[in-house]
Amino acid sequence: MADFLCPAVNFIGKGTVAETGPRAAMFGTKALIVCDGFLAKLEGGPVAKVKDSLQQAGVKFAVYDGVEPNPKDTNVADGLKVYQKEGCDLIVTVGGGSSHDCGKGIGIAATHDGDLYEDYAGIEMLTNELPPIIAVNTTAGTASEVTRHCVITNTKKKVKFVIVSWRNLPKVSINDPELMVAKPAGLTAATGMDALTHAVECYVTKAPNHVTDAVAIHAIKLIGKYLRRAVANGEDIEAREGMAYGSLLAGMAFNNAGLGYVHAMAHQLGGLLDMPHGIANAVLLPHIERFNLMVNPEKFADIAVALGENIEGLGKMEAAEKAIDAIVRLSKDVGIPQHLADLGVKESDIEPMAKLAMQDGNAGTNPRIGKVEDIIQLFKNAM
Repeated sequence: MADFLCPAVNFIGKGTVAETGPRAAMFGTKALIVCDGFLAKLEGGPVAKVKDSLQQAGVKFAVYDGVEPNPKDTNVADGLKVYQKEGCDLIVTVGGGSSHDCGKGIGIAATHDGDLYEDYAGIEMLTNELPPIIAVNTTAGTASEVTRHCVITNTKKKVKFVIVSWRNLPKVSINDPELMVAKPAGLTAATGMDALTHAVECYVTKAPNHVTDAVAIHAIKLIGKYLRRAVANGEDIEAREGMAYGSLLAGMAFNNAGLGYVHAMAHQLGGLLDMPHGIANAVLLPHIERFNLMVNPEKFADIAVALGENIEGLGKMEAAEKAIDAIVRLSKDVGIPQHLADLGVKESDIEPMAKLAMQDGNAGTNPRIGKVEDIIQLFKNAM
């Protein structure tokens, strides 16, 4: 049996941010806008455009602009206070994955008693419907705007945890590439490699289906074609739109097929060191996929072709290896650091992170089953 979950309505293309207000009016009367401080203050930026759309549609709003990268449980608690004090009845998240995940966390906290980590971490632990969420996306990367995943950092334990539930799905996703043109090259590269990681991991996961395979491999093609261009020239609207589609498709795929050890390990780097998620994924990706290569070399050969490699005349494993070569080349071309040691990881961090990675929900769908010792070695390979 296969199911396929994604938001009921998904807008993509130039100018689609204008749909925020009319859609919000269908769900409630007062929205909590969830964003970070930078976007909140950016004159004429995404938050300003969302406010304008809400006002034109007659929807009142309050703003919580305390979202941090790798959103914290403290951000969720602070946002919940604003949601409740202001009498909001829907949530509009504006930004990348941090804003969307924080907004989902606020929605969960508003409708569920108890502690997010202790009571709801895991798969389908939620019992109540969340407030309607409209996710206005500004980065081509996490695809949290179309997924059932809510990733939050527990500040006491310094661990990232995931609440996976169909109830987390936004009612509406909006991907307007015009909101992405101002993103700096480094952020574009990191989020783009995050999207590539989603597409690659779910293409070779243990739980794919024909729908996820179709959207994942096309996502890889789009990211391979447009990421370098988007990094080189942030004003290239065709590249921005291509990356928006690639990220969206990758999100739709992994939302239903799962991920693997890259994300299980990256979550530990984010929780312990607050490392940007896209960077952590990008550094780990070639090492984990080389570990996975023997399980399904045919699919890795597909990935190589999707990234522009010529595999004509090559043996099965040689063709598969070309996928790893292409991933490394793309990562280097867009300026991603290549070693965890350069990012502050210490040898003493590895074993505790490896043990936590094995408990991460994403580990269960990795195509090759490993032990803690394997994860330790993979971390060391990436050092």
